[in-house]
Amino acid sequence: MKFIKEKYTHLRILDKQKYIKFIKDKFERKLAGALDLTRVSAPLLVTKESGLQDDLSGVERKVSFDILKDGKQLEIVQSLAKWKRMALKKYDFPIHKGLYTDMTAIRRDDKMDETHSIYVDQWDWEKVIVRKDRTVDFLKKTVKKIVKAIADTSEFLKTKGFDGVEICKDVFFITSQELLDLYPDKTDKEREYLITKQYKTVFIIGIGDDLSDGKPHDTRAPDYDDWSLDGDLLFYHEVLDMAIEISSMGIRVDKDTLIKQLEKSGKQERLEYAYHQSIVKEELPLTIGGGIGQSRLCMLLLGRAHIGEVQASYWDKDTLKQCEELQIELL
Repeated sequence: MKFIKEKYTHLRILDKQKYIKFIKDKFERKLAGALDLTRVSAPLLVTKESGLQDDLSGVERKVSFDILKDGKQLEIVQSLAKWKRMALKKYDFPIHKGLYTDMTAIRRDDKMDETHSIYVDQWDWEKVIVRKDRTVDFLKKTVKKIVKAIADTSEFLKTKGFDGVEICKDVFFITSQELLDLYPDKTDKEREYLITKQYKTVFIIGIGDDLSDGKPHDTRAPDYDDWSLDGDLLFYHEVLDMAIEISSMGIRVDKDTLIKQLEKSGKQERLEYAYHQSIVKEELPLTIGGGIGQSRLCMLLLGRAHIGEVQASYWDKDTLKQCEELQIELL
């Protein structure tokens, strides 16, 4: 663990729980107000044939089980990227309004380290847009609103007795190709670290498509984000001296980009699913949306060294031992 002890402030475990509550309550209201969102309930389970499961990078194993009554196979969601778009139609949301929800999931194949856990908790949000909004400029404006909500939440913590982390409100935007051109001899994570340490708050545009080196900056499922209109929001985390991703978001695929991206990734069989057919037939609204990590945000704003300080999850013996030696108290 790359741990800068001088930047770390010890907190009593009960105080951490109180601050976590302050952050979640405040940011949720700020996000809803900034993007004009209404809170809704969301599913934990989906069926495979619905096509609503988020396949992430396409290799992760889902947590699945069968139901006693009818033998139906269910899967715990890996995100709600597709479900949200269908919900916007079902609930008849008007243009430029949307929904947000608490999403919890188990990603059994996620690595476990300072910022990753097999337990996922995030705010998933989605809102209706029109075709003229499908631009990089609209994406940037949305990112800026989210960053302001995060910065305002950090300032709010100070009123509750925690002299919190300073959040840079000025977002540095860069495309994944520009980032590769800037650091051609570095890995994707090394590039993220260097640019985020310099600018503190960074949004990398264009995740999923191949770059000039023949590889994508990072993998992204082909059937929800438009790879030219999506991105990752990163902040510099002083305690760990690293870039921490708080949100993955983007303008969603329309009919043309869905077909194009499925063909490019060799996933054309997904066009048989009801969700994908709804996009092809243009029955679903055009949308923008994303996920914002709840524990990641708490970790950032409280200056914590490990995500296990702000969420109760499973940790292996080596992690428990290392944290104990560094006097990092996990929940």
